[in-house]
Amino acid sequence: MASSPTGCTAGLGVLGLLVGSFLNVVIHRLPRMLEQDWQRDCADSAGLAPPPPAAPFNLLVPRSRCPHCHQPIAAWDNLPVLSWLLLAGRCRHCRASISVRYPLIELAAAALGGVAAWHFGPSPHALLGAGFSWALLALAAIDLDTLYLPDDLTLPLLWAGLAANLGGYFVGLPHAVVGAMAGYLSLWVVYWAFRLATGKEGMGHGDFKLLAALGAWLGWQALPTIILSAALVGAVVGLTLIALRRHRRDQPLPFGPFLAAAGWISLIWGAPLRQLLAP
Repeated sequence: MASSPTGCTAGLGVLGLLVGSFLNVVIHRLPRMLEQDWQRDCADSAGLAPPPPAAPFNLLVPRSRCPHCHQPIAAWDNLPVLSWLLLAGRCRHCRASISVRYPLIELAAAALGGVAAWHFGPSPHALLGAGFSWALLALAAIDLDTLYLPDDLTLPLLWAGLAANLGGYFVGLPHAVVGAMAGYLSLWVVYWAFRLATGKEGMGHGDFKLLAALGAWLGWQALPTIILSAALVGAVVGLTLIALRRHRRDQPLPFGPFLAAAGWISLIWGAPLRQLLAP
């Protein structure tokens, strides 16, 4: 793999399938874990009795199980993509339907890993780019489900970007630091301007932190392209959904997936895009 671009691409693609299987767990469980923590914190702050202790629930415990019949899923039924295909998308025990999103996340993670390897070649850049891409995939899926971008993912992603650029893997460290600051402050200013003008919140604070993380990885030079493309695509998607009556005008639309997609595109094609958009 270290000497063969093809081997590197295939290797990161296969690794992406395994990572995608774990990302499915993160996407499903992390919001529930945070909700349990918030309930305990709120009860403690209000001086109320804490919720009764529940069975251990984290990213490792309990074992994956069918959400319908609650039977544990055997290891041979938990192979990325392959098991879903062999089971025809149904639980082995109760034959209830298993969401197609599980294999789609696994395939997306494999594709992201393969593209990172193809773009950067056999190098640390490929591993870092794949990790960055997988984190964005998890954040986009969680935001779609919950309208929330957890600090447990955005902040480590930000620090990982600064750490990667200590070695100048994507941009110089000064560009990364300015990118993190500018990413956060740019959306913070937009948020407060909108709130003061309308009395409403136009976006969540997680969007600030995600854009800060993108700036830490890709530098401040990438931010205008990311913001512009995310806003344009988000507006087109939102208006299309409203026109098709799939979305109400007063219903919030998550911005995180558009930021994540724009950030990933900037990772792979950032320089040509900036040249294209430059006056």
